[in-house]
Amino acid sequence: MKYKIILVSLLVSSCGGGSSGNNLNNDETLSPSTPLPLSENCVDIGSNVQRCSFVHDGLDRYYLIQDSHPEAEGLSSIIFNLHGFGSNALEQMQYTSLNTYTYTKEKNFILIHPQGAPLETFLTSSASHWNSGGWTIGSAVDDVDFIDTIIELVSNKHDINMNRIYSTGMSNGGFMSYHLACNLSSKIAAVASVTGSMSEQTFESCNPQHSTSVLQIHGTLDTTVPFNGNPSLGMEPIKKVVTFWQEYNSCNVEPLITSTDFFDLGYSIEHSQYTNCINNQQVELYKVEGMRHVWPAADRFGISASEIIWEFFNTYDINGKIN
Repeated sequence: MKYKIILVSLLVSSCGGGSSGNNLNNDETLSPSTPLPLSENCVDIGSNVQRCSFVHDGLDRYYLIQDSHPEAEGLSSIIFNLHGFGSNALEQMQYTSLNTYTYTKEKNFILIHPQGAPLETFLTSSASHWNSGGWTIGSAVDDVDFIDTIIELVSNKHDINMNRIYSTGMSNGGFMSYHLACNLSSKIAAVASVTGSMSEQTFESCNPQHSTSVLQIHGTLDTTVPFNGNPSLGMEPIKKVVTFWQEYNSCNVEPLITSTDFFDLGYSIEHSQYTNCINNQQVELYKVEGMRHVWPAADRFGISASEIIWEFFNTYDINGKIN
């Protein structure tokens, strides 16, 4: 298999190396303005999982990468899977189990789980975060460039379909996925947020370069990221976020709504689809009545967030609906 696809959860697929030699003559030196070549150190930590580390803006950063199936053909697509506030890449990888969908010879996907940096501000502190505005205001970490650097590093090792790079995430990872759609839109094809939203800062400054398909999955009883928003923490209401993308993509104002009751599980789901968007993109909202701050699985809530995201990302690329 020559080509591979990359996802935005963090998966480690192969290691890059540092410089193995010095090609400069003894009397040659690098000027202070000469950028050093990107290098990383990757190690196997499990079955088809690598941890790749590198220094970014003076910080030690890493990501986990799960390679595509060895029999998958064609260019590789990427999915970034971003953890929540205070969580980590390994927990997100195990919690979402997206690799059960991406590791298939029918599709060429690379799954990547990046690790957020620690946070210490006058507002809060955490073992990890994504700098996406809201309650993370005060962070100096450039996570947009961090993700962009991972794309560059992985592209040096794999043949990537640059029209099919996606981001999904839980909570703060969902906020960051929207932040990437707004601030790295030249690379990001579509995003899916589970229990996340847009921060006030992301919302006010968002100006993508292309129409973008967006998927939101959210519970009505979520008290961490409330469905109706939390102004004191800079969290926008979910309906306001969905309306932003519906208007940005010039979709129909009125959505197609399908309601499903899972009486045995005690949940009901309202699925809203905003259609006829530019380039046949689509905006979708799964509103789960009674669900709290969780990544839903089918046996508990009647829907699998991972399966829905997988199908969604296989329907749209950076140019619109895939033929």
